[in-house]
Amino acid sequence: MTSAIDIFCGIGGLSYGLKKAGIQVKAGIDLDSSCSYPFTRNLNADFISEDISKIDGNSLVKKYWFNVKETKILVGCAPCQPFSSHTNKLKEKKDNKKWNLLNEFKRLIDEIDPEIVSMENVPNLSNQTIFDEFVEFLKVKRYYVNHMNVYCPDYGVPQKRRRLVLLASKYGKVNLISSTHTPEEYISVKDAIGNLPKVEGGEVCPNDPIHRTTKLTDKNVKRIKQSKPNGTWLDWDEELRLPCHNKKSGKTYLSVYGRMSWEEPSPTITTQFYNYGTGRFGHPSQDRALTIREAALLQTFPIDYILYEKEEDISLKKLGTHIGNAVPVRLGEVIGRSILLHLRNI
Repeated sequence: MTSAIDIFCGIGGLSYGLKKAGIQVKAGIDLDSSCSYPFTRNLNADFISEDISKIDGNSLVKKYWFNVKETKILVGCAPCQPFSSHTNKLKEKKDNKKWNLLNEFKRLIDEIDPEIVSMENVPNLSNQTIFDEFVEFLKVKRYYVNHMNVYCPDYGVPQKRRRLVLLASKYGKVNLISSTHTPEEYISVKDAIGNLPKVEGGEVCPNDPIHRTTKLTDKNVKRIKQSKPNGTWLDWDEELRLPCHNKKSGKTYLSVYGRMSWEEPSPTITTQFYNYGTGRFGHPSQDRALTIREAALLQTFPIDYILYEKEEDISLKKLGTHIGNAVPVRLGEVIGRSILLHLRNI
């Protein structure tokens, strides 16, 4: 039998992908208690809302892996803000408490001694000393380690997301499965969200409470009306441009206030996807930013994935954070399939 525990699990994107692949997820661990309902509702697994530094790996083994013949899998995606290319100052990174989360991951590996370990994060992490130390730690613990930068459209994610995926096994070399899609087969924005009902900015779809987004200001409505798919703010009339656009630094952020294209995968979905001014999050043809439902589908959450308990609990900010921080379900499934293929071949 094979089962997993997911640390830094959020609302369960990685866990649900593992489940779709055929791996039982017994528990998820995350400090954000607001993730508890969607995780437990969709995974039928325990949610442990606790600071990772206070989690005892030996206790997890006794509770969830008391069967000594069971293959233990420990997976996780540490919050990536400290490792992001947007966080440029090393001092800021070292002062950030999240910088130490990889060391807590190491501690749990040491205490649990799982047969399989997997981690997903931003590609920039692989350029950091702390990642080199993590890999060396795994090798000292007699794991075969493999890590690669993944372009998510190669695996059927309709999103130009690049991620670092690490796989480690005590049984031998473990590889990610071969890509499932060629560039001609990439899932486009239209494939993913093109059949959804039309909604206006600030409107809520009567049949889908999370098919909603923010209402744009009058000036932003004028801006998006002049925005072309994959275009820039250079397409706008001069009076619609922002003061920062006239600065040298502002000229480098051409995707801000951008409109997506129907014919390609979307840009990387962030926690601010519902805010038109934070990236290329303008709808391809409607004059608004993405809705929560659209972002969830672009993150490959199935349409029946339950994201809230009561309709009055729906919050753009909260669900934006949940969805933007999630591992795409499809990528989680690819990781799960890779693990199971490895276990079958040992």
